[in-house]
Amino acid sequence: MVQLTEKAVDKVKEILTSQDPKPAGLRISVVGGGCSGFSYSMAFENQPNMLDKTYSYDGLKVFVDQASLLYLDGAEVDYVETLEGSGFKFSNPNVKSTCGCGSSFSA
Repeated sequence: MVQLTEKAVDKVKEILTSQDPKPAGLRISVVGGGCSGFSYSMAFENQPNMLDKTYSYDGLKVFVDQASLLYLDGAEVDYVETLEGSGFKFSNPNVKSTCGCGSSFSA
């Protein structure tokens, strides 16, 4: 199961309200690519796919496909703000190594 912190949910809902038409929810997935083999993807979706697992966080629907669930089980998504910038941060116990820039991983 994928967990989203309260800050992450609040930020996604804030961004979601500015979309027209309003999407049905957020898709979180793992895609091939990056210097370590895999990277995370987040995008708004109008409807879930037939085999998606759907989670609900304070009214926010999050869709995860079955293949991505293998890599995201137990992962937590947070929203962080630092002096260097702000963005969504994944903490994933399934990751064996990451690249130097931190944008991709291997499992």
